[in-house]
Amino acid sequence: MSEHDNDYARIRERAEALGLIVRGGFRPRADDAVPSLPDGRPARTVVLVGNAGGSMWPVFSASPEVADGRPHPLDRWSRRVICAIAAGLGGTACFPNDGPPWPPFVAWARRAEPVTESPIGILVHPDYGLWHAYRGAILLTHRIALPAPDRRPPPCDTCPDQPCRSACPVGAFQPGGYDVEACVEFLSGDEGARCGGGCLARRACPVGQQYNYPRAQQALHLDAFLVGQGRYARFGHGAKGAKG
Repeated sequence: MSEHDNDYARIRERAEALGLIVRGGFRPRADDAVPSLPDGRPARTVVLVGNAGGSMWPVFSASPEVADGRPHPLDRWSRRVICAIAAGLGGTACFPNDGPPWPPFVAWARRAEPVTESPIGILVHPDYGLWHAYRGAILLTHRIALPAPDRRPPPCDTCPDQPCRSACPVGAFQPGGYDVEACVEFLSGDEGARCGGGCLARRACPVGQQYNYPRAQQALHLDAFLVGQGRYARFGHGAKGAKG
């Protein structure tokens, strides 16, 4: 038995203590664009860490990153706690905002889990629906035992109505892409309060409704989106600079 056989379980246990979840893992190939570790050694295992639903919210909202009032508390909290998990196993961590070049987290997610692109462009999970995110990746120089691949089919294939397509009040989600400006203009106006509980298109998805983010968590992500687009935060969360 290898000393690393239980590393996946260790990562899961430490992540769950923070309200996070392990999002699967994979053994890197040359075309995965996985960076080397700081000492130059190649990563031989990648484990993704993220969140689904509101389980991380109590831990994050009580964190020093929220209390200090500085920008981007969610990014900073994610970096601190995931780096600590990685360091405890002799590895390192990388994050979606490390770059440029930006790590291809969407491609990594497809390698690690049964996620597929939804009609509105967000990755959909068979259990979590659209209510999940990838907060970071743990890179290890050794191989660890990983769960068997989950091959469930995309839930959108058996969703005949696909209500997410028509739920946006300004039709920001189109086959040709996402109209960011239309979304921002609507959120910034008086009618934008309709999305205060979260993106209406996202909320229309019937999959994973039990994982819908708490309202305060929705407000954090919406405010971060508006700030990132050069607009004022308007949904009332104190961590105005948090990224979602």
